[in-house]
Amino acid sequence: MKQNIKLSIALVAIALGTCSVALAQEKKLKREQLPPAVEKTVARESQGATINGFATEIENGKRLYEVELTVDGRSKDISMDRNGNILEVETEVAMDSLPAAVQDGLRKAAGAGTIGKIESLTKRGKLVAYEAHVKTGTKRSEIQVGPNGEKLAHPE
Repeated sequence: MKQNIKLSIALVAIALGTCSVALAQEKKLKREQLPPAVEKTVARESQGATINGFATEIENGKRLYEVELTVDGRSKDISMDRNGNILEVETEVAMDSLPAAVQDGLRKAAGAGTIGKIESLTKRGKLVAYEAHVKTGTKRSEIQVGPNGEKLAHPE
């Protein structure tokens, strides 16, 4: 009985620790808090766009900076390292702007779900996937397909 109580307490402690780490992951920033190299990239990439906000998070042990933009009415999120190097860009795209094979791949992956927002995912300047938000009943999820609509070996 004491073993079960100790195990329960340990599991609760681990769960709370995990939640606090997850909550601490992304932190909103003000523009003046950005490193100079990140600010320079933001100034260049945000020309003609509306800046919606900035954030920082630690991913795989490295600090990343993100700027959330609106360009021509569509969202665009740019992730950078502390040197201002662009690592990933997520750009909202319209379903009807995508090649037929990508549309088919997204519909197949969504199954009976309703496809919402779709984004292209570009890493280090190369299109690696398309990601869509899907609603199936009350459940929300994300799906991904490759640049040609193919099923991915692993999520990007």
